[in-house]
This record gives sequence, C-alpha cells and structure tokens, in this order.
Amino acid sequence: MRRLKVIEHVSLDGVVQHSVDGDDFPYPDWNVPFRTPEGRDAVLAMHGDRFDLVLGRHTYDLWARFWSTVSGNPMADRINAATKFVATHRPESLEWGPVEPLGPDVAEGVRRVRASDGPDLVLCGSSTLTSTLLGNGLVDELLLIVYPIVLGTGKRFVAEGTPGRSLALAETTTTPAGVVLSRYQVTGALPAA
Repeated sequence: MRRLKVIEHVSLDGVVQHSVDGDDFPYPDWNVPFRTPEGRDAVLAMHGDRFDLVLGRHTYDLWARFWSTVSGNPMADRINAATKFVATHRPESLEWGPVEPLGPDVAEGVRRVRASDGPDLVLCGSSTLTSTLLGNGLVDELLLIVYPIVLGTGKRFVAEGTPGRSLALAETTTTPAGVVLSRYQVTGALPAA
C-alpha cells in the first residue's frame, strides 16, 4: 500500500496562501526571504527521489504552467516524472502528464490509488483537498515547513470543520533562516470530548 504524505509551506499562524492563489492577497511571495540552499535540500529530501502527486485542480493548473517549462532541476525533474492524480470535474482538459483523474468521489479515488502499486504519494499546495483527505483518514504523514512569520490573513492549512487528528512528531530540523521542518505521523482520529 502506498503512503500519502502532505507537504505544506505554512506561516506560524497557519496560512498557506500565496500571491498566485488570488490577486487580492496582500503578501505575495512571503516565504521567499527565508529560502536557503539548506532548506531546498531538506524539502527535496522530504519529497524523496521518486513519488507520485495528488493535486487539486487549481494547484494542478498552476503547477502545469510553471513546472512543465522547467528541466534540469532536481525538483522539476521529479515533479514532471510523477504521475499526477487530480481532483477535477474536467478530466478531459488534463494535459500535463502523466496524469489520471481521481474520479467523482475524491476520497474513494485516493483509496484506490493508495491500494495500487507505485511510489508514495505527495500532496502539496491543495488545502481544500488536504482537509478532505485528513477528514477521511487517508493521510499518513504531515510534513510542515513553518516559516517565522505571522500573516494574519489568508487561506489556512486546514479548513474549519475538518475532523481532528492525533499526530506524533517523528523528526524536526531548523534551517539557518529559522524555518522549522517537522514530520508528523498521523496516528488516528482525535477523540471528541
């Protein structure tokens, strides 16, 4: 069975939104000042040498416009080689591949993919999909890249109403720029009071 890990760049107050997510967001490229070679290498290691992707349609379209034009870069080469499993209502318009739609029931589509042979799955940048998959108990690991900044506004990592989950810290490291990279194992549902 494949494992599904969510890798997300997030502010201290849980914001994952970037300028490409909407032109009314006041903090474009908020994480750029914190990028370092050490951070890049740690993020590459988080992804692994080989993986497939689970993406929401919005993230897929954004990434297709950028990553499909990049080559000779370790991250680009891995992303372009990965099969992209996409949550979409318009599967006929998926062009950047290899690609497969998840189908009308996204949770069931991810269950099917997880049960198939292949490399581990990585979900990045699709916060709506992250909440859906966390809520359905389909996420094995959360890898959070937390930047030392508070934004105060923007789309959050997990949507309001997502069922609670218990986590166990597996490892953590800090870059020279103060970015904390933490890997958590999802251990189960959080018991309600």
